Amino acid sequence: MNAAGAHAAWLHPRLAAQVIRPRRDGRAEIALRVEGLTDPRQLLRLDERLHALPGVTRVAIDARAQRARIVWNADRLALPQLLDAFAAEQCSARPLRREHIDDARSTEATDALKRLLVAGMCAMQVMTYAFVMYIGVVDFVDFTTRGLFRWLSLLTTAPVVAYSAQPFLAGAWREVRTRRLGVNLTVSLAVLLTFGASVWSTVRGEGEVYFDSVSMFVFLLLAARHVELRARHASGALGEAAQDATPLLAERRRADGSLETVPALELVPGDRVRIAEGGTVPADGVLESDAVEVDEALLSGESRPRRRQRGERLVSGSVVLGSPAELRVEHSGEDTAAARLGRLAGRARLARPGDDAADREATRFVLRVLVLTVLTALAWLWFDRARAFDAAVAVLVVACPCAFALTRPAAVTRALAVLAGRGVLVTEPAALDRLARVDYALFDKTGTLTTPWLEPDAIEPLREGQAPTRALRLAAALGRESTHPLAAALAAAWTGDTPPVQGLKVTATAGIGAEVEGRALRLGRPDFALAPSGRAVPDGADGTLVLADIHGPLAAFHISEAPRADASATLQALREDGVVTVLASGDTRARVATVARALGIGHWAARQSPADKLALLQLARTQGKVTLAVGDGSNDAPALAGADVSAVLASGTDLAQAHADLLLARGRLHGLLQARRVARQLAHVVAQGRRWSLAYNLLAVPFAAAGLVPPWLAAIGMSASSLAVVLNGLRVGRGTTDPALRA
Repeated sequence: MNAAGAHAAWLHPRLAAQVIRPRRDGRAEIALRVEGLTDPRQLLRLDERLHALPGVTRVAIDARAQRARIVWNADRLALPQLLDAFAAEQCSARPLRREHIDDARSTEATDALKRLLVAGMCAMQVMTYAFVMYIGVVDFVDFTTRGLFRWLSLLTTAPVVAYSAQPFLAGAWREVRTRRLGVNLTVSLAVLLTFGASVWSTVRGEGEVYFDSVSMFVFLLLAARHVELRARHASGALGEAAQDATPLLAERRRADGSLETVPALELVPGDRVRIAEGGTVPADGVLESDAVEVDEALLSGESRPRRRQRGERLVSGSVVLGSPAELRVEHSGEDTAAARLGRLAGRARLARPGDDAADREATRFVLRVLVLTVLTALAWLWFDRARAFDAAVAVLVVACPCAFALTRPAAVTRALAVLAGRGVLVTEPAALDRLARVDYALFDKTGTLTTPWLEPDAIEPLREGQAPTRALRLAAALGRESTHPLAAALAAAWTGDTPPVQGLKVTATAGIGAEVEGRALRLGRPDFALAPSGRAVPDGADGTLVLADIHGPLAAFHISEAPRADASATLQALREDGVVTVLASGDTRARVATVARALGIGHWAARQSPADKLALLQLARTQGKVTLAVGDGSNDAPALAGADVSAVLASGTDLAQAHADLLLARGRLHGLLQARRVARQLAHVVAQGRRWSLAYNLLAVPFAAAGLVPPWLAAIGMSASSLAVVLNGLRVGRGTTDPALRA
């Protein structure tokens, strides 16, 4: 394999540094986007080919996600050679930025599972030992046997405290350092004091031991946290593919006019760059070639491509349509519009106000438990100094926040599962608390509230004798072979049968060509459709598709926008629920006004930049509103990141999904209503569970303070209260489905 081939540009040190992550063991690791990998036999051959390369130690290919991760010795194998191996199997591989090699979630899940397994195995064994000691309450067990099982319980519980309980101990230390009391502090105090008291009783050979309570307590809490972690990771997986809008490579012109492939990061002001048809603009600059049409929807929110003349500026991340373009660079790297957009979204997310209600409630709970413990110790110091410590420990065991800590994880886990089944994936569980209180919703227009649509009178015959219905039938046959929104609009407009299509060829961003009923047809942009005939057609409005054969144009289809089928019902339901609905779009004033009237939206704004949308949300927040942002494009990312709650349709861009709390996986807006109903029931169930926890404490703590709660009864009470909370959490989602909106 020749490293000087098509992938030689990846030898550039600064470019390689963007995609290769050095590992601690001295090897290199890379994440790749792999396309064209559909045959299982091809996958097997690729795996064998990669493993046969010198220095490759690990290959992980996910065909469904179109991702691959490779670990290899960079001293023995160059990156271009690795990419050549993919090309040899007819599947192109594109390196992803090194930020996408994220082991944090995998490490977190593995660590949580290991701690849970240790706690579970030890808890089962300790409960077996405890059973022998509990029998001694009603049937005599000699002191030697009881002492042996106490020591066995101590040795088995020690790994639970030293290893499994570490997340709670670390959390308690953070709470102490930040002077913010939380559940971790109470859990840690209960574990350490109870374990310490039990160790002291074991060494002395007298007094109560609570090893079973300690191990079971830690196991239950870890189980709840692990389930919540699994649900959160599964829901957030769809957002992990977010990538920068700008490409990593660019074609720069040398002084002699030839082209060289260089890292986009290396571009400097004054460089001339060639952008191929359908290519992404790698930097901000000035157009120096003839007029081109550019798709700027991801950055500006415009619903139609815009025509840019020589001398006008192009922004990074936009897509050049039609013919290639020549660009003179003005800004590159971190100074581009796409980079500024990402930074704006990041700052907006950091500036999002936190929701401290749960923290405040946890703090109050911790203070109550600590006060009760101290009062119990003081009271017994007055009456019977010898029983003070045991009574205080009993209060901590009985009042331990097991039910309190399990309430929210159990209910949230159920809520995430229910919403996933209804087509709503939650990437940020904490957003459900805020969603229940939302009273201001900001919606994007194009792709969010509207979809392309063809009106019956928007078909313009361009050849004498060509019937509009006949042209639509032929166009629909081609349109059904494409996933492009405009092609889908044509397919949806024709309800009858369509003739078979042969020799299909799709040209990205341009159109479709195929043979239909013995005729070679083309459907797409006017310049694409009319290319074989050499004919011309006057420029139409944005969104015009032309159907043509080798003799010239047959018909033009002027596609407009139409509200989504469930947009009106969703917005009306939100307004009836007290939510102010606002439409903000980067599109023209006339188009935004038309959609606003159709959907009954009284508050709307046109020609809105990403910063303008974010400003609208910030203004609403200063007025005391809890805000929701709904969008689908990269230009919506700052607003999505800055809102209290954000939602994105499944068709949204990677950058938009990366900043979304809710993903409407089925592409239907009514998922917002489903999520809001579930969020409100979640808040009710959590509050109910915490009231139960309070009632349990009020009932049990006095007996514990009086020294009337033996270890076996404390363990039963803790398990029963935890089970009640978990069963109550399973109620989330029941009775929240609206039959009229059911998918």
